[in-house]
Amino acid sequence: MLEVKGVVSGYNKIKVLNEVDIRVEPGERVVLLGRNGMGKTTLAKAIVGLLPVWSGSVNLGAENIDKWQPYRRTWEGIGYVPQGRGLFPQLTVEENLGIGLYGSLKRESELPEYVFEYFPVLHDRRNQTAGTLSGGEQQQLSVGRALVGRPSILILDEPSEGIQPNLVASIADRLKLLATETGIGVLLIEQNIDASTRFAERCLFMDNGRIVHSCGVEDLTTEDGLVDRLLGV
Repeated sequence: MLEVKGVVSGYNKIKVLNEVDIRVEPGERVVLLGRNGMGKTTLAKAIVGLLPVWSGSVNLGAENIDKWQPYRRTWEGIGYVPQGRGLFPQLTVEENLGIGLYGSLKRESELPEYVFEYFPVLHDRRNQTAGTLSGGEQQQLSVGRALVGRPSILILDEPSEGIQPNLVASIADRLKLLATETGIGVLLIEQNIDASTRFAERCLFMDNGRIVHSCGVEDLTTEDGLVDRLLGV
C-alpha cells in the first residue's frame, strides 16, 4: 500500500505540491488527472525519491520512506515508468529489460516470464534494439522493465503520450489485467480520458499542486460537466 500524506515539494525553492494526500491499495487502479503544469509529474518524482519531501510523508506499507534513496524505494517495491520512457535506444529489448533486474532486491539473474505473458511483443522483439521499436512497443518495454523488479506499486507517467489510440487501449487493458491478477497497485498519471476510463476504478484530479476532487471512474462519463470543469477540455 502506498500512502502520501500532506506532501509538500517542488524544485529549488519553488513550491509545486501543496499538502497532497493520496492512497493506493494493493491491486487498486487509480488515475491522477490534471492539466499540464499542475504537479502530477512532481508528485511522481517525490514518491520515487527524485525530489525531496519538504513536509508531509510518503509511506510504503508501514514504512516511512521519505529519507530513502531512489534505488532503495525500487528495491522495496516501487516501480516507475517515467514520462518519455527513458529507454536505452542502442540496447536490445532483452538488454533494456535486464537493466530492470537491478531494481530487484533479490537481484534475480533471469527475466520473469510473467512480463512476456502480459506483453508478448517483448518476447517477439527481444533481440531488436529499442530505438527501432514503434512508440507503442517502446512503451510496453518501459512498463516491462519496471515490472522486472517485481514491484508492489507501479507508477506510470502519461504512458499514452504519442501512441496510437488502439495501442493506448491495448496497454490500458493489459495494465488493468495486471493489477487484477497480480495485486500490484497502479497509479496512472494521465490526460487521456479514454485510457483513464478504460483502466481505472478511482480518479483523482490535481489542480495547482492539490488534489481537488476524488470520484469513481464512472463519474467521468455520467456526471455532466465534470471533466470540463476540472480539466478545462
